[in-house]
Amino acid sequence: MKVAIVKYNAGNVESVKNALNRLNIAPILTDDAETLKSADKIIFPGVGEASTAMRFLREKNLDKVIKSLTQPVLGICLGMQLLCESSDENETDCLGILPYRVRRFESENLKIPQIGWNNIFDLNGKLFQGVANDSYVYFVHSFYVETGAETIAVCNYEIKFSAAVNYKNFYAVQFHAEKSGAVGASVLENFLKI
Repeated sequence: MKVAIVKYNAGNVESVKNALNRLNIAPILTDDAETLKSADKIIFPGVGEASTAMRFLREKNLDKVIKSLTQPVLGICLGMQLLCESSDENETDCLGILPYRVRRFESENLKIPQIGWNNIFDLNGKLFQGVANDSYVYFVHSFYVETGAETIAVCNYEIKFSAAVNYKNFYAVQFHAEKSGAVGASVLENFLKI
């Protein structure tokens, strides 16, 4: 199985590569359109700031490539947010695959960003086969995707938000699956089986 990780300036690629290596997968790290199109599975990770990431994707034409992919794609953290219509982070227009606006956590009481372990619930679909409701996963984020028809897992950080979404061949998780221990490994394994 050929697994490609999208190479761009906001990737958390080493952790993702290591997590895949533990599952006996040697991923290809690439920004080449043909390599991405020919891969069996694509992982679109991300740590960083939305407008800078989108500018880089547009300069490399990766925005068009990602939108055109028909094989299973897994967005992680910023990768999930970039799949949305737009983001409050520097008023950024994103890829527009998911019909959501990415919002900033606004609270006097919360530590922002949310950093650490939190539980996910209302789990649905192929990504969460064999994963227990209320499992704990690792988050690092100041922005979130609202819940909606595409939501397949929910988390609560004073408000409920999408911990994971699925639209057609696009899957995405707000948490860092690659840093979420056995639960994260199960989610990655489930993605590789899709």
